[in-house]
Amino acid sequence: MRNFRLLAVSAAILAGVSGAAFASGDMEPKEETPVAATGAELNIYSYRESGLIQPLIDRFTAETGITVKVLYSGDGLNERVAAEGELSPADLVLTVDVGNLVGAKEQGLTQTITTPEVAERLAPEYRDADGQWAALSLRARVFYVSKDRVSDTALAYEDITKPEWKGRICTRPGDHPYNIGLIANRIAAWGLDKTRVWLAGVRDNLVSAPKGGDRDQVKAIFEGTCDLAIGNTYYMGVMLTNEAEPEQKDWANSARIIYPDANGDGTQVNAAGAYIPKYAPHVAEANAMIDFLLSNEAQEMYVGANYEFPAVAGVEPSPLIASWGKLNPSKVSLNDTAAHRKEAADLVDELKFNEGPQN
Repeated sequence: MRNFRLLAVSAAILAGVSGAAFASGDMEPKEETPVAATGAELNIYSYRESGLIQPLIDRFTAETGITVKVLYSGDGLNERVAAEGELSPADLVLTVDVGNLVGAKEQGLTQTITTPEVAERLAPEYRDADGQWAALSLRARVFYVSKDRVSDTALAYEDITKPEWKGRICTRPGDHPYNIGLIANRIAAWGLDKTRVWLAGVRDNLVSAPKGGDRDQVKAIFEGTCDLAIGNTYYMGVMLTNEAEPEQKDWANSARIIYPDANGDGTQVNAAGAYIPKYAPHVAEANAMIDFLLSNEAQEMYVGANYEFPAVAGVEPSPLIASWGKLNPSKVSLNDTAAHRKEAADLVDELKFNEGPQN
């Protein structure tokens, strides 16, 4: 019997009947799971989409008897938790970027996660040193390269500043959180001065001013506009399996993934993770959910559904993800990366990165 089941029993005894419902406000839940008549309850605020986490919620409820209600939103949930204060019904917040996790801690929105599974199953670089947040899955920011026009099988970050890549690179805007995370990782690894030179070199090798999202960059490879795009790994899985927009399969099949610095210091990763709000009404249940999400079973379900990498060592990625090659994650911790996010944003502005090539 896993620890989360023991926690769930304790939670049910403490809770007795269902706790507080979601507070009213301008942002109404987009969806929520069915509510049981009695028993322990867990209220989740989720940046993650329903389709990604609902199977996990269903499994958790089946295992523990804990009823789960979810409010989904693409943004603004940390701000909502802050605005609600002591009246917030949120027991757990699921985020998609380490900046949200670290930001929540810095704003005083979090409390210590007490399940021992966090320290036992996560490497130090994937959890807060004070126990205020935990990673649940990882995504790598990689190079998508044209199958037809790029023969390289390995590339370092510094390679894409070389003259042979002039006018061949595309990416989304530099101030998007995904690119801010990459730049912050480079600052943590190299220092500000070297990163400034590198980022200016990347800017000047762009095809044009950056625009669009990660999938748009892969489309540009398909169309022949650029030969190398910077993007998150999971978009490859999303596009290859997109039955609603089958043209995206063609985009994805025109490219292959190279993990930057795979043979060196490793590839930058970001995390989807969780924190327990400071005033969570159902703390035991929240710890039980984190415990469950770090189990091998949940990790396999989680990464299989969202084409990400497991945060727990020893859990294998899905066969599709494994087919893209082996990830050697950067040794820079998520905490160190997050500490340089403001410098990264300032650097994007200083270099006028979003205006495109300067020479």
